Amino acid sequence: MPGAPDEPWLDDDAGRLVRPYTVSEGRTRPSADLDLLTLVLATGVRPDGYLGPEHSQVLGLCGGPVSVAEIAATVHLPATVTKVVLSDLVDCGAVTTRGPVHLQGPATNDRELLEAVLDGLRRRL
Repeated sequence: MPGAPDEPWLDDDAGRLVRPYTVSEGRTRPSADLDLLTLVLATGVRPDGYLGPEHSQVLGLCGGPVSVAEIAATVHLPATVTKVVLSDLVDCGAVTTRGPVHLQGPATNDRELLEAVLDGLRRRL
């Protein structure tokens, strides 16, 4: 039996009643550049038109910063489909995103830092 309008339609025996790529209208490429670690946050802007129950469900999860991976896991959709849904929300201004910060430089390969971490771990054991 289908759930509320903002919940995915599931059947205990059959699983999801709507195929994941139906949600994205067959699209497999998001219009926004999203990584699994990208943080998403609702802006308070409501979409002008009807986007679908998955869009509403995803938007409801974005009250605080949440990663694309967390959203995909919560709504039980493949990451690619989740990215397409999120990019629809980005395009209409309903959410904003911030990509992951990648550290660069010598700290990532600093032998002294790694040895200090190893020493600290050994002391805890």
